Amino acid sequence: MKMEPWRLLLDPIPGRGAWNMGTDEAILDACSRGESLPTLRLYAWDPACLSIGYAQPIEDVDVNRLKIRGWELVRRPTGGKAVLHIDELTYSVIARIDEPRVAGTVLESYNRLAQALVEALRLINLPVEVKEHIHVNERNNNPVCFEMPSTYEIMVGGKKLIGSAQTRRKDGVLQHGSLPLRGDLTRILDVLEFPDETTRRLATERLLAHAITVETALGIALSWETVTQAFIHAFGSVLNIDLQPANLTAWEKSRSRELVEEKYASPGWTQKPRK
Repeated sequence: MKMEPWRLLLDPIPGRGAWNMGTDEAILDACSRGESLPTLRLYAWDPACLSIGYAQPIEDVDVNRLKIRGWELVRRPTGGKAVLHIDELTYSVIARIDEPRVAGTVLESYNRLAQALVEALRLINLPVEVKEHIHVNERNNNPVCFEMPSTYEIMVGGKKLIGSAQTRRKDGVLQHGSLPLRGDLTRILDVLEFPDETTRRLATERLLAHAITVETALGIALSWETVTQAFIHAFGSVLNIDLQPANLTAWEKSRSRELVEEKYASPGWTQKPRK
């Protein structure tokens, strides 16, 4: 693929969950219409936020426990299961459907982007590997993203390190994912519904057996800024793109505010029940 210009959006100041999802979708709208360059966005969250997949039932969430902890809740435009966004780096890749790096089938684009993610993690000295798995049906009753295998899984020592999800429209593609940098991965289980505490305890054991943070894998803590620089270098070199630092356009900011108000902060969107 020939070198192409892409936009780089860095959001080092963590944002709220509804704003982050509204911003990703606003960029998708702009890229789909050819009004913005393909975009790599790197960001964080504050306060901590539980995101659930597009089709995941609200019944998976213990809303009272979530409120007690002061954590937010948002429904993603992408599929998959629940992710607790805290102490992490989040990436999103957004482009027109005909951009060569995301063109083709879902699996083809996942594979291309996985190569960039792998290189980013190798740059911070993680011995990562990509495992191919059979796609897991969305109806799987496991509510936690990092306990579920997916195609082109990025792993360290047999444990999942990045959880990613993708949505496609007629004219555009959005893939975003979560890289936990530090902290206790099992915190997510405190705000999900389980029939009893024994089941919650067993879920804790399974999660620790299947997932890992950067700090645990390396034995040292790395800053958001350090890992971000690895992502920028890896995406540029592996995908042969010229990442040009920029900001959201005025239209994208306005559209994001609309999406927050009308969709991502709306109970009608977030609290969809089980079908």
